[in-house]
Amino acid sequence: MHRHHKAWTVLEATQESPTLARLAELATDSASRLKSIEHLIPVLLRSGIKAGPVEGSVWCLVLDNNAIASKLRQLLPAMQSHLRSKGWDVTQIRLKVAMAGKGN
Repeated sequence: MHRHHKAWTVLEATQESPTLARLAELATDSASRLKSIEHLIPVLLRSGIKAGPVEGSVWCLVLDNNAIASKLRQLLPAMQSHLRSKGWDVTQIRLKVAMAGKGN
């Protein structure tokens, strides 16, 4: 008996799975948040910042290094205020520095 497996696009997969649909929605929301605040972030730092997970009213930014984290800590109140003014329920922005691979 041969089974024919249809290749699914990511869009089709997310439409068929509530869990994947929710993850896609959270990823889109996180990216929208980052886009909304990027004007508050110095241009030279932007490429070192990635949108991270959203967990309730806590949002996480993933950063390339501690220098970016240090600068963003100063900007957190303005970023949170801006996001709230745009309708996002953000009570905290967590900053997480990505760990470089051990083989690098």
